[in-house]
Amino acid sequence: MEAAGFVYRHAASIDMFLDGKGAKARDAVHVLFAGEKVREEYLLPTPQVTESEAGAMFRVLLLEALVRMKLTSNRDKDRTHVRDFIEVGLIDATWPARFPPELAARLQHILDTPDG
Repeated sequence: MEAAGFVYRHAASIDMFLDGKGAKARDAVHVLFAGEKVREEYLLPTPQVTESEAGAMFRVLLLEALVRMKLTSNRDKDRTHVRDFIEVGLIDATWPARFPPELAARLQHILDTPDG
């Protein structure tokens, strides 16, 4: 990626490639390793590679694995993404049963408070 002009950076326990020297971390390509916790305090590690499917040019996480990552991180932008999934009908009231109790409670809260 550096050969293509990206700048490597390690910050907040995450490896990332910035789109040039003046770029911000929020706009970077973040590298997460399958099956590893992003932060030690996280309940679960990132999904395994087997929790993905082949796309035309690259692999894509299965929706359940992506939602699990979003619920594990539980940042405001992650909760917003989950609300977007709910709004477009990808997630419904049956989904909390798919997750461990702590993540299920987070998802149930989002389902119960769609406006944040």
